[in-house]
Amino acid sequence: MAESDPQFDDAVTEAAMPAPRRGRWRRLAVMVSVPALLIAGATAYYFASLHTVSTDNAYVQQDKVSVSSQVTGEIIEVAVHENEHVKAGDLLFRIDPEPFSIAIAQADAAIAAAQVDIVGLETELGNTSVDIGGAREDVGFYEQEYRRQSELMQRGFTTRARLEQAEHDLSDARSRLATAEAEAREARAKLATAPVAPGVNPRILAAQAQRRKAALDLSRASVRAPVAGTVSQADRLQIGQMMTTGLPALTLVVSDRSWVEANFKETDLAEMRIGQPAKLTFDAYPGLSLKGHVASIGAGTGSEFSVLPAQNASGNWVKVTQRVPVRIAIDDKPSRQLIAGLSTHVSIDTSR
Repeated sequence: MAESDPQFDDAVTEAAMPAPRRGRWRRLAVMVSVPALLIAGATAYYFASLHTVSTDNAYVQQDKVSVSSQVTGEIIEVAVHENEHVKAGDLLFRIDPEPFSIAIAQADAAIAAAQVDIVGLETELGNTSVDIGGAREDVGFYEQEYRRQSELMQRGFTTRARLEQAEHDLSDARSRLATAEAEAREARAKLATAPVAPGVNPRILAAQAQRRKAALDLSRASVRAPVAGTVSQADRLQIGQMMTTGLPALTLVVSDRSWVEANFKETDLAEMRIGQPAKLTFDAYPGLSLKGHVASIGAGTGSEFSVLPAQNASGNWVKVTQRVPVRIAIDDKPSRQLIAGLSTHVSIDTSR
């Protein structure tokens, strides 16, 4: 007898099986396979999550440069608007330059006055030199007259009054010589220069420094962007408003340098290392996913750097899991513009 075909026999057996019985087998297969798949999926997810830490306590960060005026004055021009993109060196606003131009003119006048005074001192020094020469001649003459009167007094050919007059004239001549020499020293001291700036009179040097300061203030009257970025908080810029030195005028957000600051639980840091890959997703852009890596791990928890650090010395202390800021560098170039403060979900693969 020829051997029967197994597939043909199974088909015949199933065809011969009653329909209710075939339905029970299908239900039994579904009841067994679905839990098995769920268990397999849960097991795979569990083992995958053993090497992954994630947090949604993360936000996009960007450099923010606070721009303020270095001089005080009235705003006469505003060249930017809120959320406008500017390049480095672009004019932001201008302060009235007239007071600084006047200061430059005053400094020029001070330089001219110092130069005139120096000419006068040089002339005075020349006059004192002449006075010194004449005083020395008088001293020489009255010394000879005093010696002559002394000799005549010893011989009895003159009177004591003439001797005393000669002595008085000699003393007066010596006093005039001393006065002329003192005036010459004073004139030389006023004309002297210091080793710091040889050849330049200190008064001229001070006036020149005053002029450079005024010129610097004039150049700072035009406030320009130190870096490229987006203008923010520019509502304080109003024409006619007085700008004070050091008062923040606006903020430049450097949007081309972005990173993510993720606050991970302290229990997630055991296997975390610098350089591990990270996956970034954003609430604002559901379809955007970027690659990154761990750039650095914070040196302290968030509470350590808060204005009022937590004090756990009380008797009702409750342990709270601390958060540590982790800086995530973005490796991909985003297709959408990242905005500072966007909520981000960060997943880090700690197996690598």
